[in-house]
Amino acid sequence: MTFNFFVLPFFLGLIFLLVMLAVRYSRWIAAFNPVQKAILRGGINSSTVSRALAEVFMESLLHRRMFRRNALLGYMHMSFAFGWFLLILIGNIESRTYSGGYINPPYYPIFLKFFVHDKRVLPFEITTIPGIFRFTMDIVLLMILSGLVFAMFKRVHSRWFGIRRTTSLKSVDKIALSALWFIFPLRLLAESFTAGMYQGGGFLTNTLGKALASFLPVSYFAYPAWWAYSLALGVFFVAVPWSRFMHIPTEVLLIFLRHFGLSSTEKFSPFSEIEINACPRCGLCIDICQMHRVAGEETTMAVYFMRAVREGKLDAEVADTCLLCGRCMEVCPVQINTNAIRIARRGENSSGIQQNINYLKPVSRRKADVVYFTGCMSHLTPAVKVSMLSVFSHARVNALMLDEEGTICCGRPLKLTGQAEAAGLLVKANEQLIASSGASLLVTSCPICYKSFKEDYNTGIEVLHHSQFLNRLAKEGRIKLKSTKQNIVFHDPCELGRGSGIYDDPRELLARIADVQEVTEERKNALCCGGSIGDLGLTRVQRKEITNDALDVLMAQEPEILVTACPLCKKTLALPGRVIVKDIAEVVAGAIELSADQDKY
Repeated sequence: MTFNFFVLPFFLGLIFLLVMLAVRYSRWIAAFNPVQKAILRGGINSSTVSRALAEVFMESLLHRRMFRRNALLGYMHMSFAFGWFLLILIGNIESRTYSGGYINPPYYPIFLKFFVHDKRVLPFEITTIPGIFRFTMDIVLLMILSGLVFAMFKRVHSRWFGIRRTTSLKSVDKIALSALWFIFPLRLLAESFTAGMYQGGGFLTNTLGKALASFLPVSYFAYPAWWAYSLALGVFFVAVPWSRFMHIPTEVLLIFLRHFGLSSTEKFSPFSEIEINACPRCGLCIDICQMHRVAGEETTMAVYFMRAVREGKLDAEVADTCLLCGRCMEVCPVQINTNAIRIARRGENSSGIQQNINYLKPVSRRKADVVYFTGCMSHLTPAVKVSMLSVFSHARVNALMLDEEGTICCGRPLKLTGQAEAAGLLVKANEQLIASSGASLLVTSCPICYKSFKEDYNTGIEVLHHSQFLNRLAKEGRIKLKSTKQNIVFHDPCELGRGSGIYDDPRELLARIADVQEVTEERKNALCCGGSIGDLGLTRVQRKEITNDALDVLMAQEPEILVTACPLCKKTLALPGRVIVKDIAEVVAGAIELSADQDKY
């Protein structure tokens, strides 16, 4: 016998889920633009498939990133994902061993113990094939059940798992989660009742079955238990497409698409839809977000923003309320680019805004080796600009300040508000100015400008942030720096660190001059200064709270000077007056040792 009516809830639920996934995934992929489709076709080959499979194993099954965050959290997720995978894999091998065939109904491995009743194998006979299967399957089931215990405990004591706040659940999430939590205890009961009837099963199911048979009529309970197990599976499968658990299959698809060459853009697309549905709503982004203190989590946290987008309930306020600092992206186990999705959604809200650059007047430019783009914030923080001009002079760099007379923005602030077309006009104007200079290198003091020139421009020349350029000058011996022995702390600007991956150059440079102290939140975990141009709705009071929170961390070592590499960060961190704040260019300019033939500045 290989069929019983109780398998229908599972079987029908599985078919429903597979059809829903096929429809959604086909619709998304079919909606890719021609460029995305070309990238997809060109990226599919054996090497990318193998790399994608390796990442699926490490992240979707073993949850390596979760383990790195917290061992208990990682084990909890791994026990469910990898454990369920093993039950299916080993169950299929076991069912084929019993049936002697290569193809079985999809429900047969899941409910095998209902159809096959081997007598119990003694512990010393575990080396027999039936004994190996029973022992292994019970071990895997025990692992999953231990993960279930941790999952239930996490709802009460989340701090043990490295999480202070957990995500709130929608009704469909609660239904899916309840069904998931029931699946494996019901499997244990169904297999144990059956083992109690036939004296079969492994060390776990047989022991429990024997104990239950000692005081219960197990023959009356076994069949209802199998029905309940099948119903729990069916309910879970039906709920998946509308619940947070849609991330389980979608994350696998996302991994493959990334390896094939697709990536996030700041224009909403079907790939963005896939990213949104791959969000596990694990809540790791809640604790890391600095906005939590100054705004309600339901409207600001990345996890709730993603949910609002998925449900089509996003409004402009939710889209605009974010520092775009990228801290949530650093901890996301699926590495979803929430910043790109926010910017894309902001673009939809501002699509009717008209912009032009008629106010820009053509300015003649002399030729130079290096073009220095000061940027809006450096003009508003003149000490940075003056320091860079001093360094250019001392290093005898033939530099041209591109925006000395006609100040022009790099375009990224407009882009962050969703005004991509207006930003594009500024980009084209700047590209023409850069080309007219004949320079081979562009240097900028603002990390926002740096990121813009690296990602949005096509200048054909090298682009460096001033911390990189100054470090290069020091390494080449074009400037000599004296040590001040001061105790300093370096603050990683969001766009320079997380946004552009520049962490070492500023520290190497500052180590030549002063004693650089470490802080608890630095590099990829560095705190936003609070002055971000990414948030469109924060009040001055709210920004001050975020700034003071950041200063509390940065001031823990009681530094003599707080150094940053962003004019906006400098201005923001200096505002409360708690510490001397300098840009890295000011520190370098003040530490230059002059040779005899150099003028003193």
